Amino acid sequence: MDVLQNMSLFKELVRCGSDIYTWCYDTNGYLLESNCPEQELLATAFSFLGCKERMLDYWRESSYPVTLGSGLGLVWGAAFEYQNEEPYRAWVLGPFFYTDVSMKSIENGFRSYLGLEVSIAWKRHFIQTLYRIPTLPYLVYSRYLLMLHYCLTGQSLAISDLKTAAALSSPKQVLVPTERDRHKVWAAEQTLLQMVRNGDLDYKSALNTSQMLSNGVPLQSKDPLRQSKTTVNVFCSIVCRAAIEGGLSPEEAYALGDAYIQSVENAATLDDLMTIPISMYDDFIHRVHKVHANPKLSIPVQKCVDYIEMHLHERIRAADLALIAGYGEYYLTQKFREETGYSFSDYVKFAKIERAKLLLQNTDQSIQEIANSLGFSTRSHFSQSFKQVTGKSPAQFKASVMK
Repeated sequence: MDVLQNMSLFKELVRCGSDIYTWCYDTNGYLLESNCPEQELLATAFSFLGCKERMLDYWRESSYPVTLGSGLGLVWGAAFEYQNEEPYRAWVLGPFFYTDVSMKSIENGFRSYLGLEVSIAWKRHFIQTLYRIPTLPYLVYSRYLLMLHYCLTGQSLAISDLKTAAALSSPKQVLVPTERDRHKVWAAEQTLLQMVRNGDLDYKSALNTSQMLSNGVPLQSKDPLRQSKTTVNVFCSIVCRAAIEGGLSPEEAYALGDAYIQSVENAATLDDLMTIPISMYDDFIHRVHKVHANPKLSIPVQKCVDYIEMHLHERIRAADLALIAGYGEYYLTQKFREETGYSFSDYVKFAKIERAKLLLQNTDQSIQEIANSLGFSTRSHFSQSFKQVTGKSPAQFKASVMK
């Protein structure tokens, strides 16, 4: 792979769409090149705001592309190049803003971030430069970052694979497009909340879809950190109530929700904040799942049930579950029926149809798309199974819930 040739083309393509600059650093954080006309000024800001140090720390632990934000609202993205499987160069996109930011919030940010380390002249120059920093919706930026990663590695990733420097194991939780189809946003929200009520561990696809649809609470705020905190707090509140509806005790749910909201308020930067929503959602999901877990099930059978819930999009075989349970296939199928009251194949079918009902009710996916996503061999097989369980065809069910 000719990385330099790829990067030359990538820079031209990005610059056709927006004034986003590229930067190249070595493994020690030394700037090798940049096409930014304010190279020295913005490189200094990248360092002073702590983004360069966090990028280098992150790079020691992960090879995935990463977003680097700050309390000033400035954001950079970084992807990494390797030679002979060893870290070689870091390529950075930015800076940009997710939303319009007031200069007052920038002024306030200087007090906590830059202090007295810079001159008044530098500060004035920096603020003047910020007027020219572009605002870039997350969906557009994320595609640029995925393209950059592909140019460097040849590896294709999804948006949910993107990371933040503050959370290596968490998907990115940031705010996305401003133009919203409110019906789709509502439907995606209902899917997320129903997954909380069900304690559905296979939630990541639905969560990723919702991130693609909504910017969160549409406040007209010039402070991006405050706006993001409001969005996360609202999300936390509705998830908390859905968990109570799913069987979690109000005492536990409210105490947990209050703890996460306090964490939101304590967040000093967007990076700090980005780690919270996914952790919160995952925590509530697992607690409701635990409430729903049948105490009569043995640990091996419960593992099988959990595996089924997490892999409804795949073809699930008893032989695979036997390996998970540590039993022979014949013994497992007998024990599974004895403990759950269903044959293995019937349990898988019922679980897939329950998921299909959720998708039919709360998404605009076609019947064929849902059949494919749930691992049915054909649409007719899906329709036949759906009617066996519900008494209706998928089309009839969708029509009934849309009335």
